[in-house]
Amino acid sequence: MKRNVLALAAAAEAGTGLLLLAWPPIVVRLLFGEEISGIGVVVSRFGGVCLVGLGVACWPGNDQLRAFYGMVTYSALALLYLTYIGVRGEMVGVLLWPAVVVHAILAVLLVRARLKEQKTPAA
Repeated sequence: MKRNVLALAAAAEAGTGLLLLAWPPIVVRLLFGEEISGIGVVVSRFGGVCLVGLGVACWPGNDQLRAFYGMVTYSALALLYLTYIGVRGEMVGVLLWPAVVVHAILAVLLVRARLKEQKTPAA
C-alpha cells in the first residue's frame, strides 16, 4: 500500500511539473486564479523542473538509485532550461551562465560516479 501511495504521489508531482513546463500560465491560473507573465513564467517552469526531479527521486525503488536518478533528472533539466533561457537572450542575469556551468558539472560528476560504481566489482 505504501509503495502504491508513494508511486501515486511521485507521478502527481512529476505530472504537475511537466504541466508547469509546458503551460505555466494555465496551471497558475487553475491553481491560484491569477495570471502570470514574464519572469513568472520562467520561475514557474523552473519550479516544474524541480517537481519532475522530485517525482523521479520519490518513485518507489532502490533508495540510492532513486536519489541518484532524481538528482540527475533535476540537474539535466535545469541545465537544459537555463541554457534555453540564456540562448534566447531574455532575462539573463549575471549568474545565469555560471548556474548553467554548475549544473553541467554536477550532471557529469553524478553520471561519472555512477559509471565508476558500476565498473567496480562488489566486494
